[in-house]
Amino acid sequence: MSWGTELWDQFDNLEKHTHWGIEFVERYTKFVKERSEIEVNYAKQIRNLSKKYQPKKNSKEEEENKYSSCRAFLTTLNELNDYAGQHEVIAENLTSQIISELTRFVQDLKAERKSHFHDGRKAQQHIENSWKQLEMSKRRFERDCKEADRAQQYFEKMDADINVTKADVEKRSSLKARQQAQLRHQMAEDSKNEYTSCLQKFNQEQNEHYYTLIPHIFQKIQDMEERRIEKVGESMKMFAEIDRQVLPIVGKCLDGMTKSAESVEPKLDSNQVIESYKSGFEPPGDVEFEDYSQPMKRTASENSLSNSRGEGKDKPSGKSKPKLWPFIKKNKLSLKLSTLTAQVQSVIEGSGPEDCSHLPPEQRRKKLQAKVDDLNKEIQKEVDQREALTKMKDVYLKNPQMGDPNSVDPRLSEISHNIERLKLEVQKFDAWLAEVEGRLPLRNDQSKRQSGLYDTQNNAPVNNNCAQDRESSPDGSYTEEQNSETQIKAPSTEFDDEFDEEDPLPIIGTCKVLYPFEGQNEGTMSVAEGEMLYVIEEDKGDGWTRVRRSEEEEGYVPTSYVEVFLEITKGAMTYI
Repeated sequence: MSWGTELWDQFDNLEKHTHWGIEFVERYTKFVKERSEIEVNYAKQIRNLSKKYQPKKNSKEEEENKYSSCRAFLTTLNELNDYAGQHEVIAENLTSQIISELTRFVQDLKAERKSHFHDGRKAQQHIENSWKQLEMSKRRFERDCKEADRAQQYFEKMDADINVTKADVEKRSSLKARQQAQLRHQMAEDSKNEYTSCLQKFNQEQNEHYYTLIPHIFQKIQDMEERRIEKVGESMKMFAEIDRQVLPIVGKCLDGMTKSAESVEPKLDSNQVIESYKSGFEPPGDVEFEDYSQPMKRTASENSLSNSRGEGKDKPSGKSKPKLWPFIKKNKLSLKLSTLTAQVQSVIEGSGPEDCSHLPPEQRRKKLQAKVDDLNKEIQKEVDQREALTKMKDVYLKNPQMGDPNSVDPRLSEISHNIERLKLEVQKFDAWLAEVEGRLPLRNDQSKRQSGLYDTQNNAPVNNNCAQDRESSPDGSYTEEQNSETQIKAPSTEFDDEFDEEDPLPIIGTCKVLYPFEGQNEGTMSVAEGEMLYVIEEDKGDGWTRVRRSEEEEGYVPTSYVEVFLEITKGAMTYI
């Protein structure tokens, strides 16, 4: 069906309809634009959400990635970030493939519509002008015919009047009326011919207008409207297809999330907890019975010391008995546990002395091993850079026009210095690692010498921290194991100097040994459980207490292994 034949008289309605059609395209374009903005905002919110829960660098959250559930969550966040990217692709494609195209199409459509309706109005104006000319010629012909009839009637009246007495007057009047009648008839005939000509011309133009010109213009408008409808349909199809294009990638993102969720292994995570917090200590043994039914003989204190000392000597050496945590004296349990918590936290955060002596043996070994691995990686990077610069220097030597070989020397020297420095660091940490693994015997002078290598390179004084060099206790300053036996670090050399003093230190109290301790290193003293000793120096915050068994035998023992009493009476020890 054609608009030109079916709607030849609906010019105004077609104009309104086409105007509505363009407004519809503009409204659909606005809809797609708002959808694109929604996709952009949604993608932005998804990205912000993923970024918000990403682990921060050098934080506890990075340490948590060793658990499979945390790694799965990190993978989910990364996949979610890619998922947000697909929504950005949707927004971009909506803008480029629909919004931009429809915007240009609407502009062209408006221009084309304006041209077609301008031609239609022009044709309509022309046929209306032709109709007006026909009406004017018709009215002129009608008027001339009436005037010719009146002139003819007047002539006939004058010619038939017999009462006129003067013949000459009558003849002249009759002749004039005849001439007037003939003139009017001629004018009527001319008007008739003109009217006939205008009528024929109008009919011809009207036929051409309604059967040729208007159908042609309306056909163009109809084609324009059909293109508009087709374009809208294509845009709607593209609207769905743009979403469909990203579905495979979105599916891969979702598959990645599912795969990461399936990779969660509860057993592996529970084993990681063991690896993270394992201290390396043995569980506490049985608690021995202490008989308080008999009053202690104050005067037999020296005998008690000798007996305890003898028992300690007869007892075979072996694993040191760890402290029994549930039976700590009142108000000491919370202190011990808080100390343990702080040390576990220090394991996670990486704080503490450089040799990690504040950590349990197992945790210390892991920390030192990780440090050695990192240093070896840095050394390898420096070696690779040195090889690359050496090759560059060789090229410069063979082709001087490419560069100055001497310009590479400062950098090579700097890299060599860095490699030496890193190797010294590796030796230092490797020595500590060998110490904690029991591969090398612990010697105080060797440890001090290795610890000071890096400091010497940096022209910094060597600082031997007592807390780092002494053996650690179970309540914070943990002991280390060597070949499944208790391996204790020796006190620093400042203690050796004190032992060389001629005047013995005064006794400031007594202590009771709670757990056996084997002092295998210089400056320490082996003690047996239940033994009573003299205290000659309090714990200075490094976890060690200096005790004396006799005038010739004194040394350091872990503070957490003894119960100290700082009051002393004449000739006997007093419990507080």
